[in-house]
Amino acid sequence: MKNFNRTNILFSLCGLNCGLCLMHLDNYCPGCGGGEGNQSCTIARCSQKHDGIEYCFLCEEYPCEKYDGIDLFDSFITHRNQLKDFEKVKKIGMDLYQSELEEKIEILKLLLENYNDGRRKSFFCLAVNLMELKDVKSVVEQIVTETEINDLTIKEKATIAANLFSNLALKRNVVLKLNKKTNTK
Repeated sequence: MKNFNRTNILFSLCGLNCGLCLMHLDNYCPGCGGGEGNQSCTIARCSQKHDGIEYCFLCEEYPCEKYDGIDLFDSFITHRNQLKDFEKVKKIGMDLYQSELEEKIEILKLLLENYNDGRRKSFFCLAVNLMELKDVKSVVEQIVTETEINDLTIKEKATIAANLFSNLALKRNVVLKLNKKTNTK
């Protein structure tokens, strides 16, 4: 979007973790406010009308009607934690949140480089995005432990990783599938 730039392109204006998005990882999108390639966004236009606030939760009108049902459906990235992540930022501060996000990004890169059989990219993005950092780190430790002792194929490693994430997600009541909007014709 023209003239819409932000300093933190990994955590969007509306609360999405752009650094954990497939579009960003594959270099199709520079992240919210990252320059060329941004899609037109009503929330970005709203920010420009409100003196270019960096995050919606800083606006005196937050949460406005733009957030009604915002977490019901996903796009390339899950929208389920937008409001929760804003609350987390308010509680722990942007610096600590950004540090956790950067750690999650590094873990996601590790998973994609070493445990992706070509069919798990979206799954790993969801798992890392929706699960708490301590849980993600715990699963990765288990993955490394279980896959180091044997000479496994990438498919076997991916299966172990997916099963470990799925099992913990089930215990935590986290659904590791994108919420697609159904067509109502």
